[in-house]
Amino acid sequence: MDNKEIQNLIKLVAKSGLSEVKIEKKDFKITIKNKPEYVTAAPAAIEHVYAPPAIQAAPTQVQSPQPTAPVSNENEIDESKYVTIKAPIIGTFYRKPAPDKPPYVEVGDTIKEGDVVCIIEAMKLFNEIESEVSGKIVKVLVDDATPVEFDQPLFLVEPM
Repeated sequence: MDNKEIQNLIKLVAKSGLSEVKIEKKDFKITIKNKPEYVTAAPAAIEHVYAPPAIQAAPTQVQSPQPTAPVSNENEIDESKYVTIKAPIIGTFYRKPAPDKPPYVEVGDTIKEGDVVCIIEAMKLFNEIESEVSGKIVKVLVDDATPVEFDQPLFLVEPM
């Protein structure tokens, strides 16, 4: 299996609601778990590791579409002059190193190349994501503890 097939399998397991899938072939074994668990051993590069809390879906209610007021341009950002930090892998996006710690970066913070801006958890491995650009954080594009896709925009940065 190549990386693309594994990523597609992870997506399929996440969407299906299955809690665990195991595949065994001659030359490899893979187990994909969709249920958060506590991590007992952390990779050497990561100091703080935590598992996301279980998420319960609330019952959905169907509502008829309501007319919406036109959106004002006051809060819109001209994204053409900013650099986008994108997700290098698929997984779960975390802004903080641990639930009781402050976020790595906030809007308005100045970062430099190599600064850790978030963590993406993929298959129980917590990967620190480093900035490839120096500048000021203008916008955080993803909510904490939400799934992200490969190459999904995470932050907008005003380059220096």
